[in-house]
Amino acid sequence: MDSVSVNKFRDNLKSFVEQVVTNHLPLKVTRRSGDDFIVMSADDWEREQETLTILQNTDLMKQIAASMDSNVKGEGYKPTDGELDEITGI
Repeated sequence: MDSVSVNKFRDNLKSFVEQVVTNHLPLKVTRRSGDDFIVMSADDWEREQETLTILQNTDLMKQIAASMDSNVKGEGYKPTDGELDEITGI
């Protein structure tokens, strides 16, 4: 993660915000007081929140683990070629 001082961030706010939104990479802004903060796009923040919600849901994580296990064993549902085309939009 890139890091920049709060003074440099303030002086170049528009370009740093554009960089964060375009590249989807958070930016750490440091302050002399030691209270740093992170700047990230709203879309990236929402995705992070969704990921945290999933990771905190133990029932869902158990379902994912069971699905991964059945996939490794070659078990479970296998879509037809037509279904795969429909899913992938080909």
